[in-house]
Amino acid sequence: LSAKNPWGWKTYKQSDGLPSSDVTTLFVDSVGVLWIGTAAGIASFAGDHIKSPRKVPNSLQEPIFGIAEDRHGNLWIATANHILHVKRNSLINGALTETDVREYGLADGLYGTEGVKRYRSVVADSQGHVWFSTNRGLSVANPARAAATSAPALVHIEGVEGDGTQLDLGGPIHFPPGTRRTTFRFVGLSLSNSERVRYRYRLDSFDRGWSEPTTNREATYNNLGVGTYRFRVMASNSDGLWNGSEATVGFEVEPALWQTWWFRFSFILTLALMPWIVYRIRIHQKIAQLNVRFEERLAERTRIAQDLHDTLLQGVLSASMHLHVAGNRLSDDSPAKPLLIQVQQLMNQVINEGRNALQGLRSSSGDPRILEQAFSRIPQELGDHGEVAYRVIVEGSPRPLHPLIRDEVYRIGREALVNAFRHATAASIEIQVEYTAAHLRVAVRDNGCGIDPRVLQGGREGHWGLPGMRERAEKIGGKLKLWSRLNAGTEVELVVPHDVAYQQQSRNGRVSC
Repeated sequence: LSAKNPWGWKTYKQSDGLPSSDVTTLFVDSVGVLWIGTAAGIASFAGDHIKSPRKVPNSLQEPIFGIAEDRHGNLWIATANHILHVKRNSLINGALTETDVREYGLADGLYGTEGVKRYRSVVADSQGHVWFSTNRGLSVANPARAAATSAPALVHIEGVEGDGTQLDLGGPIHFPPGTRRTTFRFVGLSLSNSERVRYRYRLDSFDRGWSEPTTNREATYNNLGVGTYRFRVMASNSDGLWNGSEATVGFEVEPALWQTWWFRFSFILTLALMPWIVYRIRIHQKIAQLNVRFEERLAERTRIAQDLHDTLLQGVLSASMHLHVAGNRLSDDSPAKPLLIQVQQLMNQVINEGRNALQGLRSSSGDPRILEQAFSRIPQELGDHGEVAYRVIVEGSPRPLHPLIRDEVYRIGREALVNAFRHATAASIEIQVEYTAAHLRVAVRDNGCGIDPRVLQGGREGHWGLPGMRERAEKIGGKLKLWSRLNAGTEVELVVPHDVAYQQQSRNGRVSC
């Protein structure tokens, strides 16, 4: 578009505000505004300024082929596919509403809606009529008779379908889990021309806004998520008047089993607890294995105790009785009598110790201090006479241990102490027994020469006993750690979970959880 002013010619393009640089028609209205039809819509020119209206319907964004003005100051516009009646002031102000634009079609008496694509396909005569050239002839409109009726259109929801199945509108609507296609059917009633009724609809919780006006009488949604929704629809009459009232229907898409909140919560909780569940299963398996081993060991001890009672102890008791009889037959001044009495006393001591040993074989002591007492006797068993400073440290309240765990812990601790006394050349050795709610911990420390790194990694056959200690720890579900540096001492730590280590209220030493 080129315009001449006192300073010369000026050309206006799309970059200057035109919807398109391709200008198709021009029209000057009664107030001096130049209307410019382009290949992409309409614009106005006044005061050396081009203004294109915003937020116009799609029909006003088509190629414009003709513009005219009626006696009421409204514009009649012919586009490629529509005949439009537009309120001029609203178009200038850029504040178009649904009632500001009306589309005319075959139902309104037009022979066709597609305009002849040539200049001035719309013209107003001196009588106030507006003439249109269409692809099928001339049509004429009388704006004086085109006043909009005030009777609004009524809208009613006829039916709701889920995957082709009609649902009852008389009660709450529930779509079963897995519903893929949801369809709403509705109808609008207008007293003037029901064929021109248009609809707008929206689905709350899904659509961001109202749909574009349409003549379709159904709306379809696919794969709606689980939740509660409300479908809303409104209608306009033949003059484009929206009644403002809506027809609505609420419904719910029910969740499948795996979509329920409690299923998701249970699944997440199971995932969160899975490490603990696996741990508990392993602990139960370990406890079952320990119980089997304990019962086997207890049965073996009982058999050995019975054999010792029936053979060795009975023989010693018989010999003691013979010595008693022999001593009674000797006179009091016999030199042999004191010797027989001394031998008899030794025999009685052996019998008492044997009975105590048999009792220990037949039962498992529940004394929680037995482990510390056993560790306290180790230096004497190894022949140490105080050359090494040795102490047993107990932390926490001693608790009864599973007999088999106690035996294995003692063997591991004893092996570590034997290594320290024999190989560490240490001046100080200590063993710490710690009872906590989470575990039993035994640590052996010395300030000796340390362990060679090669032995520390994998042990050496016939030396230190490290592989055996690790195997024993694994069998009872414990963890063995060893720290050592040359000439900086050694620490051996054994940790056994409380589930395995501590003996619960049970019979025959069997662990229960």
